Amino acid sequence: MPWLQLHIVTNRSGAEAIEDALLDSGAVSVSMSDDADTPVLEPGVGETPLWDNVKVTALYEAEDNSDAISEQLCAALDIPPQRLAWEILEDQPWERAWMDHFEPIRCGERLWICPSWKEPPEPDAVNLILDPGLAFGTGTHPTTFLCLQWLDSLDLKGKTVVDYGCGSGILGIAALLLGAQRVIAIDNDPQALIASRDNLARNNLGDECLDTYLPGEIPVLEADIVIANILAGPLVSLSAGIAALTKNGGLLCLSGIMPHQADDVQAAYDGFAFTPRTVRDDWVRLDARKTGQAC
Repeated sequence: MPWLQLHIVTNRSGAEAIEDALLDSGAVSVSMSDDADTPVLEPGVGETPLWDNVKVTALYEAEDNSDAISEQLCAALDIPPQRLAWEILEDQPWERAWMDHFEPIRCGERLWICPSWKEPPEPDAVNLILDPGLAFGTGTHPTTFLCLQWLDSLDLKGKTVVDYGCGSGILGIAALLLGAQRVIAIDNDPQALIASRDNLARNNLGDECLDTYLPGEIPVLEADIVIANILAGPLVSLSAGIAALTKNGGLLCLSGIMPHQADDVQAAYDGFAFTPRTVRDDWVRLDARKTGQAC
């Protein structure tokens, strides 16, 4: 069935009032997007990012009366009708459209990330079969790709790996397929832990290979390799705990970092010897070995 979609362009200060008015008028959903191609970088703790020019978009059922809704909104917001841009949004299989754009990705010399609904292009390669539907992590984002490329370059045979902020489980499962013996997957979203276990089974790996934990449940352990693909703020605030999970002589991979944040993140990990930084599409990966000695 088709839908009615309404756009109202406003500034930062007016967005919340418009959102409230749209919901009061019967909108089934309201979203906001940038109307001026302005980048929004990682927000500070407690901040909600919003653009200077905002397009507020509401979705209504097709049988709703757009004229009556327009009259209500103009009165509530004291705006002219010309500010309201209506359109008919034809229904389509959104999940199918998204799936059609997700192609297999080669990450390094050995590893491919393949969506579960497509055939691997190299059947004899290390193919990670992925269904990312429940959680973040497909390999398409530069931060994830950087971590996968790093894992592909290592000898993981018999290693224990921590995937901190596991999302779909893509990094931990890749480590297992590349030879790791055990993975500890950690995420603050229970759905991510479910997705990680689902993807583990999809790759014909046994339950004993991967343990999943919420952050408050992490056991005392020291891993050979720790990967944390999150954001710069959490990487700094969680640095003591992430560092403690890495054994002396072990390897650390940090991603989700923008170039201007890299110095602060690296400074938070005392006792690690960092290699030169790796950059992809304005995202930075930091790799290090734990020495246990203060820099």
